[in-house]
Amino acid sequence: MTTKLNSAFKRELDVNGEKYTLTLSPDGFKLVQKGKRKGVELQWAALVNGEAALATALNAATLAGSPHAAHASEGRGHTKH
Repeated sequence: MTTKLNSAFKRELDVNGEKYTLTLSPDGFKLVQKGKRKGVELQWAALVNGEAALATALNAATLAGSPHAAHASEGRGHTKH
């Protein structure tokens, strides 16, 4: 038997040597790097509905803090008009 999620709780994660706080609540979850204020937040309804924008939003949120994001477009040739 499972336990109903009535209130939020937090857990610490270690991902590739970086610490994160995962908050689970009845509305959804939030993953934030320790010492930061902004993170990835996802509502359960959006996950269940499989919204197309979900993948784009998650991708943008995870790339925003990536050191590789600034160089993502480098190496592509420009077409002059």
